[in-house]
Amino acid sequence: MQSIIDGINKLYSEWSGAACDRIEILPQSGSDRRYFRIHASKGTAIATHGHNIPENETFLYFSQHFYNQQLPVPEIYALGEDKTIYLQQDLGDVSLLNRLEAEGFTENIYDLFKKSLHQLALLQIKGHQGLDYTRCLTNQEFGKQAIMADLLYFKYYFLDALRKPYDKQKLIDDFEALSTYLTHTEYKYFMFRDFQSRNILVSPGDAVHFIDYQGGMQGAPQYDVASMIWQARANLPDDWKDSLLNDYIDSFEQIVNEQVNRDLFKSQYNGYVLIRLLQVLGAYGFRGLFERKAQFLTSIPQALKNLRSFINDQSLGIAVPEFSKVLQMCVSDEIIDRFTPLVADEETPLVVKVHSFSYKKGIPQDSSGNGGGYVFDCRGILNPGRIEQFKSQTGRDKGVKDYLEQQTRMTEFLNSVFDIVDISVEDYIRRGFESLSVNFGCTGGQHRSVYAADALARHLRNKFKVKVELKHVEQEAKNWVNG
Repeated sequence: MQSIIDGINKLYSEWSGAACDRIEILPQSGSDRRYFRIHASKGTAIATHGHNIPENETFLYFSQHFYNQQLPVPEIYALGEDKTIYLQQDLGDVSLLNRLEAEGFTENIYDLFKKSLHQLALLQIKGHQGLDYTRCLTNQEFGKQAIMADLLYFKYYFLDALRKPYDKQKLIDDFEALSTYLTHTEYKYFMFRDFQSRNILVSPGDAVHFIDYQGGMQGAPQYDVASMIWQARANLPDDWKDSLLNDYIDSFEQIVNEQVNRDLFKSQYNGYVLIRLLQVLGAYGFRGLFERKAQFLTSIPQALKNLRSFINDQSLGIAVPEFSKVLQMCVSDEIIDRFTPLVADEETPLVVKVHSFSYKKGIPQDSSGNGGGYVFDCRGILNPGRIEQFKSQTGRDKGVKDYLEQQTRMTEFLNSVFDIVDISVEDYIRRGFESLSVNFGCTGGQHRSVYAADALARHLRNKFKVKVELKHVEQEAKNWVNG
């Protein structure tokens, strides 16, 4: 990490002629890229580090092309000699998804979605002009092969994991028919590929800017609209979905200066909604069912409900009988219930007692009379307490949390813990049990165990709405002595 920070310092100094005052490590997203905020007398900038040089080159090429067209993307300031580090404009860290979750389905939020879709149409059409698609990271066009890849992704990583019978050859035949139908679209422009509210940054004054379009290629404009309007986490109301689609078509017609056959446009849009919903389910299946990452498993029920809402209300414009049968199976109550965790209510007696402790002082006693519960040893995780700047901090301080999340295997460790504890919590809620204890120990009960206990308490409250008693044994003892 230090070598990356040194590289950022060097690149920033070469570009600006001044040194950084401070470099802030930003939380890591789902990709392998790392982001940093540079604080300096000239203001802030974002530094990005990524080992995938072709991905960096594609992002930089697209960004420069779009920026020259006065489209809402960050300005690129500088690129390091080895092409693993680049500097870009700081657009803040408030996404449209953040605003939606904070404010709800208000008129102002609707206007931000409408504005984003208008800017999307500009990006797709104006950005397409003069763009060299040979610079794309993967495929140059979202054609039949790419559509089939998304459908097969869903098949292998979600559908087949259900272990339900279906006619595999008939399904592949339907995939072929659907991908052929969608390939013959009337319009092909730049396709963002991952256009959703978390990739739209909202700055003061409600200006919107786009990030993470390096996976883009030429394709049908309806795909990006489907990605945004049907994003599972946003969970937009049905009337918003209909109105926003019409708003987008209005913008599209205005920019291309011609009238659109709305029935055909919407029919193909429905096909891309389905493709996007299934691609997301495939991703959740891969991350959740195969990589065992709990946060993706908990997203599956809403994604399935989105899919059920879509297939019950919309027509694809093409007959795909086996595919239709498979989709109805996927959105059945049985399958949705399989992925929906039990949620505690006011009558649920269960209390989960989560403790952090120091192994030097001993494992906390279970006062419930049930003989104790889980004890997880965090000492296999790198210890931030060995680093001078963290010695006086705890697992609740930002620097320590960043270190554990970004430089250790703590996230992987906790995902496994969540999987194990979830089994007991679901069973205890179902059977009416009253108590479960979960203890995290480390050498001093100060850094790793505190962070882990906080993370589990947050996970259980979010997923099961269960009552949690959280106690940091060593830290509370210190506070009592100091007080």
